[in-house]
Amino acid sequence: MEVTTLTELLDVRVLDRLETIDDLPAGDLARSTALRREGFSAEVTAALLTQAQLRNEAVGKFGPYAAEMLFTRDGLAQATRLPVAAHHARRLLAGRDPGVGGTVRIADLGCGIGADAFAFAGLGASVEAVDADEVTAAIAAFNLRHLPDAHVEHALAGDVDTSGFDALWFDPARRRIGRGNARGSTSRITDPDEFSPSLTWVIEQAQQAPAAGVKLGPALDHDLIPAEAEAQWVSHSGDVVEVCLYFGTARQRPGRSALVMGERTLLVHEDDVPETDEDRLGELGSFLLEPDGAIVRAGLVTALTGPLQARRLHPSIAYLTSDVAPTGPAAAGVSAYEILDVLPAKVPSLRKELVARGIGSVVIKKRGADIVPDQVRRQLKLPKGDKATLVFTRLGDRHIVLLTRPVVVEG
Repeated sequence: MEVTTLTELLDVRVLDRLETIDDLPAGDLARSTALRREGFSAEVTAALLTQAQLRNEAVGKFGPYAAEMLFTRDGLAQATRLPVAAHHARRLLAGRDPGVGGTVRIADLGCGIGADAFAFAGLGASVEAVDADEVTAAIAAFNLRHLPDAHVEHALAGDVDTSGFDALWFDPARRRIGRGNARGSTSRITDPDEFSPSLTWVIEQAQQAPAAGVKLGPALDHDLIPAEAEAQWVSHSGDVVEVCLYFGTARQRPGRSALVMGERTLLVHEDDVPETDEDRLGELGSFLLEPDGAIVRAGLVTALTGPLQARRLHPSIAYLTSDVAPTGPAAAGVSAYEILDVLPAKVPSLRKELVARGIGSVVIKKRGADIVPDQVRRQLKLPKGDKATLVFTRLGDRHIVLLTRPVVVEG
């Protein structure tokens, strides 16, 4: 979105039309035609339709607040879900004594559309937020307009004097704008030193702060984690959304941890991993356990073996097996499947076995198996029948297919 278009979008009349856009006929073409007839320019019409769409998409992250917010597509993609942002706020505020005026001051250096700043200010902090992109900074200011202790500026993170803040928060941009024929599109940046600002600079600032948090993508290489930091992978409602590096008083304990957020919450730390690997490999139990993605990303799968009376199928594959259904707090960290049978891996023999059991629809999961699920599903050509879950994996050195059915995990 161009600055001039955003300026027009922020006009009261235009914002009022955005609030009532659902009154228009359904369909982008019909709505576009109606808006043009009302006198809106082509640019503003496009912006209105885009914002209406993004508001609908944002409900999953922001709930009812989405209806009063503005977005960019990339900003929404990188924005923190509000329950996770509240977790960030609690971490940064933990153990912090109020500064001058009795309020903890947080600098949000790379605020995006303002999701984390929203949570910081909502939990009582005074927030100074900056973003390097002028349009994004203006949208963040709009989204934070009801929070008097949140202020947004268009500025580079490196230009902010951080000496007077109690805590720093970083969410470096990890996408770049396309060029040429790809104008307006974006691509993911894989080199951390090409983030904006660079990860090297961010970590240097975080290490010097009384408290700091750095939000990054969950694929972060473990070798990039500073020794004194806590690296916490987070999943929310089954989706792995981030890894955060915490420093100073925001850090609970150094090392890797995984936080599973949803109907139930589970925190796993690398200190929970057994010192000796006594897992029995290659012994299949009655249940297959699939650890949450945050636990897998953090490399903490074996931390679940003791609490769940489980063992690994293979030393490098993130599946567990157990003779008993998972229960207790650690059960929040897995999805469970009852193992009904072990089937042949070759498609013709597998199809024969499935047809004989009256199975006509399959969900295919895989780990450690070189298959394409959609391709296998087409090759099976199953007639109509019952539904089942197939798991392609390895038991020791042997490739197997497990016939399973999901079971409800009890806490």
